[in-house]
Amino acid sequence: MLNDLFFTFITTIRDVAPIIILIAAFQIFVIKKTIPNLKKVALGVVLVIFGLTFFLMGLELALFPVGELMAKQLSNSEFVEKYYSGVSTDWQAYYWVYIFAALIGFSTTIAEPSLYAVAVKANEVTGGTISIFNLRFIVALGVAFALAIGTYRIVVGDSLAIYITVGYITVLIQTMFVKKDLVALAYDSGGVTTSTVTVPIVAALGLGLASVIPGRNPALDGFGLIALASVFPVITVLGYAQAIDLIKYINKFKK
Repeated sequence: MLNDLFFTFITTIRDVAPIIILIAAFQIFVIKKTIPNLKKVALGVVLVIFGLTFFLMGLELALFPVGELMAKQLSNSEFVEKYYSGVSTDWQAYYWVYIFAALIGFSTTIAEPSLYAVAVKANEVTGGTISIFNLRFIVALGVAFALAIGTYRIVVGDSLAIYITVGYITVLIQTMFVKKDLVALAYDSGGVTTSTVTVPIVAALGLGLASVIPGRNPALDGFGLIALASVFPVITVLGYAQAIDLIKYINKFKK
């Protein structure tokens, strides 16, 4: 474990170093000013390196194994037959997988730091019109729905291209009928869902499920959940904006 920790630490330094060098070079040679609060910045860099090191170790020791383990346990034939009286190869037999996928998608998205940062900025620039909690909740619902659909796709063996195509066509149609000032936020909300907390568990969940379901290939069927988790939040945020506009129109019509 100590060897792994040391290797991860060295790898983190190697990955962070180009960013530090680039920023320092621009500050000194392009802007031609010294770095303000150099001691605080240096301390921050050290904390980032140690923080990323322990975070990456945590992913390897906890999140990846937990996601894969839960997928295998929930799709185990003995567990499936315990809760499902039909044929264990039916897609309905894996309803606990769909429920778990939706709940884990929702909970990890709510805890996603990048989504919280976007929600805070959206709240600031709109003067509080967009609630921090509401935006996080709507995006998390999108991810939950995406993972439920994605695990269903793995179970039945459908083509990922069909789901992605339908998703983006829906997004394009919604984009044409929603306020333009919310379109960029909706697209960004989809991007930030696939970040530090969500991706490890989602990737492990897909690979674990594909390795257990008969006839599925983890390399072909295990991936794709993250792509769906990027599309569906855009749909839910745009849908939320359209619902608000519809409610306002109905209230105005009543008056």
